[in-house]
Amino acid sequence: MNVRSAVLDLSATFDLAPVSLWLEDFSGVAALFRQWQQDGVTDLEAFLRADPARVADCAHQIKVLKVNARTLEMFGATDEAELVANLDKVFRDDMFETHIKELSQLWEGQRNFSSMAVNYTLDGRRLDVQLNAVVLPGHEEDLSQLLLTLEDVTARETALRESEASHAYARGIFDHSPVSLWVEDFSSIRNLLEELKDIGISDLRVFTDVHTEFVEKCMSEIRVLDVNEATLRLFAARDRNHLLDNLGQVFRDGMHEQFREQLIDLFNGKTFHTREVVNYALDGTERHLIMQFSVLPGYSDDWSQVLVSLTDITARKKAEAYLEYLGKHDVLTGLHNRSFFADEMNRMERRNVSPASIVVVDLNGLKDTNDRLGHDAGDKLLRRAGEVLKEVSGGAQKACRIGGDEFAVLMPRAADDAVSELIGNLEKLIKLNNTFHSGHPLSMSIGHATRIAGETMEAMARRADMKMYENKRQFYSDQEVNRRSVS
Repeated sequence: MNVRSAVLDLSATFDLAPVSLWLEDFSGVAALFRQWQQDGVTDLEAFLRADPARVADCAHQIKVLKVNARTLEMFGATDEAELVANLDKVFRDDMFETHIKELSQLWEGQRNFSSMAVNYTLDGRRLDVQLNAVVLPGHEEDLSQLLLTLEDVTARETALRESEASHAYARGIFDHSPVSLWVEDFSSIRNLLEELKDIGISDLRVFTDVHTEFVEKCMSEIRVLDVNEATLRLFAARDRNHLLDNLGQVFRDGMHEQFREQLIDLFNGKTFHTREVVNYALDGTERHLIMQFSVLPGYSDDWSQVLVSLTDITARKKAEAYLEYLGKHDVLTGLHNRSFFADEMNRMERRNVSPASIVVVDLNGLKDTNDRLGHDAGDKLLRRAGEVLKEVSGGAQKACRIGGDEFAVLMPRAADDAVSELIGNLEKLIKLNNTFHSGHPLSMSIGHATRIAGETMEAMARRADMKMYENKRQFYSDQEVNRRSVS
């Protein structure tokens, strides 16, 4: 009995096999191969891709000799004749690419080949199949008998596609999130914290008060695994490497204490926490951020993947700071306002600050300037007054605009000598300022007082006011005398 007869005599075994079996005749394909070789074709894959009709010609030369029962069941055919009559429904669409690879393997002399392919049942359902084929012994030259097995791997491939789609979806959300996202490895930090617990450390705050280097050690053990596009924009980085190579510029200054608090939370079992932090972009600008830290699900045992999200609140912080500034400053002059002055007076009263002094200033001629030259000229005069008062005060001394043309300089812990020095500097600056604005002279009536034992802050301010008004009356009296002498 020859090999071919032996194969055909095993028809019962063939039909009962639990996998899809196909016995096919590729002799027509072999004939095409010989013709193309005679025509000088050397690269079959390139030749087939140049004209897809050639792939179809090969497919039409393949003859199905026999299929088994499992094949009919897999493809939803009642018998072999129905299946063969509808092969155009079974092998379509995605088959082009895999068929080229199969033909190329035969062309190169391989007598067995495999591929992942997509077939379709007769009712149109997609089948992912693992195809394995072998040229039966004795048919190596004419390829007249090939045995093919098809394993239905649709469930596996569908799960893989769904997993890939889920991963792509998650990746898309990560990459395109408007919030800065970081995936980091905290496993080494977890090990360091566990080592402390093993030696009996129970209060990390106390421990890090003494061993400040432990915080630095933990910071150096953070491994950044990934960042998204919003992170690069937030920190003005050209690309991921630009950011990761310059993390020392991002996490600096106050980050040590911020990270210490984060470590204390982790040490105490808080693997999800939120706090405000300050980082820096690579262009040096400050970033106020809300940081949310979370150990990702599935990594609670080793912290090898944690998600850190950073929400930029810099604009909000600037707005809050500006509103706070407006609440305590006069917009026109830039000095502190009356509300701040009142708060400081109360604070100094409560703390019984002594010595303490105050210099009270009233701008001379503001009403006349407004009446003759307009309020723009008057505002300019007020700004000039603010400039000189800001220049002579500083540190603990606070210059304030407390009324329309009234100013005060609060001087905690200052006695008569400091007051005399400030007034002397103020008078010099007024003269200097007037050399640049000769057409609109700046003039101030000044009063001052230093707190005496048992005196309230308000009483001290009243004494300074009285001196200022005495000087103001003298100023206008001198002006009247000068006006009469000129006339």
